[in-house]
Amino acid sequence: MKYIVFDLEWNQSPSGHAGEHPRMPFEIIEIGAVKLDEKYNIIDEFSRLVKPKLYTKLHKYIKDILNYDEEVLKKEGIPFKQACNEFLDWCKGEEKEDFYFCTWGPSDLSYLQNNMDFYYMDKLPFPLRFYDVQQIFAQKYTKDNSVSKLEKAVNRLKLKQDRPFHAAINDAYYTARIMKEGRLGYIKEKYVYDTYRYPRNRTESVHDFHNGTLEEIYGEYASRRDALQDKRVIDIRCARCGKKTTSQIKPFQINQTTDLAVGVCFKHGRMLSTIKFKDASESMDTVFVVKKIYPITKAKYTDVKNRRNVLAEKKKERDRRYMERKQNERKNNTKNK
Repeated sequence: MKYIVFDLEWNQSPSGHAGEHPRMPFEIIEIGAVKLDEKYNIIDEFSRLVKPKLYTKLHKYIKDILNYDEEVLKKEGIPFKQACNEFLDWCKGEEKEDFYFCTWGPSDLSYLQNNMDFYYMDKLPFPLRFYDVQQIFAQKYTKDNSVSKLEKAVNRLKLKQDRPFHAAINDAYYTARIMKEGRLGYIKEKYVYDTYRYPRNRTESVHDFHNGTLEEIYGEYASRRDALQDKRVIDIRCARCGKKTTSQIKPFQINQTTDLAVGVCFKHGRMLSTIKFKDASESMDTVFVVKKIYPITKAKYTDVKNRRNVLAEKKKERDRRYMERKQNERKNNTKNK
């Protein structure tokens, strides 16, 4: 099994949203990758420039950070479909080995698939696991899991900077160096699921124990409210034994995209469920759900409980003010008759 650490450079409409193609807002102009063995040693490299089709002029911000310009892309770039097919063939190798993608952040994999869809290419496998090295680094080196730019991570590890940044092959190279020299621990179980594609029905749902977490992905639902009618979404199973827990805190909304809930397994303790609702199409209502369940301490449980209580009090106050306003409106209407 091999690791494919890849990085992309992309361009966008130099005139802003007015000149943006709705099916491909970010057009890939460079693919760079390194192939690693199971000990994270670099065994091969891949690099292609892509001749742009939509945005032939570089956006000012993009042009400022790249090491090449439009003339180089026009002269040395090849069509995206050719570059992407060569990349995917290189990933598999002559022996057609299994491999995992690794990226610095989740965006590259999403943009790759978006560009592939634009050219009606075959889709990547589903569900798609990959390693977000940026997030793994954050979990190791920050207290709040805050992510950092690649160059900052390289500086923190005091890695030798023998290549310029902002070239896809070089950024992939530095990401691979972080995997090798960053002492990130046992990475095997730290994969995440790409959600560019999501389950359309029960058959495609994801249910997976990894890295001390039970991850479930469900879809597609007509609305957030419909999703919360599905017992699979609101039930909490133990991230250790998989058995259904007893509810301690029912799902409550903390922001526009996330609900929290807590259940208790009598063998393995309290489990926190984070339920994230993601847009499933261009519709503002249709959603799919990414749910993660993992053990929490008593202190964390208390924090979640307090957070629920504070939000509940705020809702009561909003409701009280609303009723008071309505009563005042009715009184004023009565006086004016």
